[in-house]
Amino acid sequence: MDPVLFSIGGFEVRYYGLMYALALLVGIELAKIHGKKKGLDTVLIENYAMVAMISGLLGGRLYYVMFNLPYYLSNLLEIPAVWHGGMAIHGGILGGIVGTFIFGARHKISPWKLGDIAAAPFILGQALGRIGNFTNGEVHGVPTYTPWSVIFTLKPQFYSWYGQYQALTTQAKMKYQELVPWGLVFPDASPAGTEFPNQALHPAMLYELGLNFTAFLFLWFYMKRRDFAEGVTWWTYVILYSLIRTFVSFFRSEDLMFFGFRAPHVISIVLIAVSILMIVILTKREKLKEKN
Repeated sequence: MDPVLFSIGGFEVRYYGLMYALALLVGIELAKIHGKKKGLDTVLIENYAMVAMISGLLGGRLYYVMFNLPYYLSNLLEIPAVWHGGMAIHGGILGGIVGTFIFGARHKISPWKLGDIAAAPFILGQALGRIGNFTNGEVHGVPTYTPWSVIFTLKPQFYSWYGQYQALTTQAKMKYQELVPWGLVFPDASPAGTEFPNQALHPAMLYELGLNFTAFLFLWFYMKRRDFAEGVTWWTYVILYSLIRTFVSFFRSEDLMFFGFRAPHVISIVLIAVSILMIVILTKREKLKEKN
């Protein structure tokens, strides 16, 4: 498991960067296919993809910095250093929404139409990105011997439990057997290996990869082929990903925190509520248009 695909001299090509590039290229091609059915020009789709990507990256970084503000206020030069890690997908979603509205207003196109086109490619890109996380040994889970009662708790208790576990005798530790057979041991130099050396961990990034890809199939082969009101596909994506992240966050060890709760759980609940409300509003508005 090596984050570097190949290197020439001092120049390195990493899997993580490759996955971002692949996600962008594949996403643009998928968006073109969907956009063509919506009557949108391919050049416009390409320009929109770049705007959405940049605004998403900015949003993801800003969100992460805001949740770690004391550190970054003391290390201002680290704020733009994204190569040191530190992106948050919920911030990327919010940033992508902002970029979509700006692009739509400038080109006089409904942002909901653009969002519907972006939904399936976006979550496929997230799935590909988790491959990069896997090679980096990041976005990792807790040790596989962690009791389910500790994993599936609304208020995170893993680190308090882990501290108690570390203080146990070797004989007492033996009662915590492996709960799943697919745990992975990551290299010592990786974030996962540094935090939990020589321990089998839940591959949280692979859990999300599989769920994201399943959501992509649903959005691409079901939602895209149905005549929903503009915006419904986008907000369905937000609901699906919020549910996925809520589940996966139970297994992750390094989630951002918000007043003692996992930040992804808090923001996911808010996004699901907003999404349901928006689907109801957009569907009713579409029905009123059809009557008139």
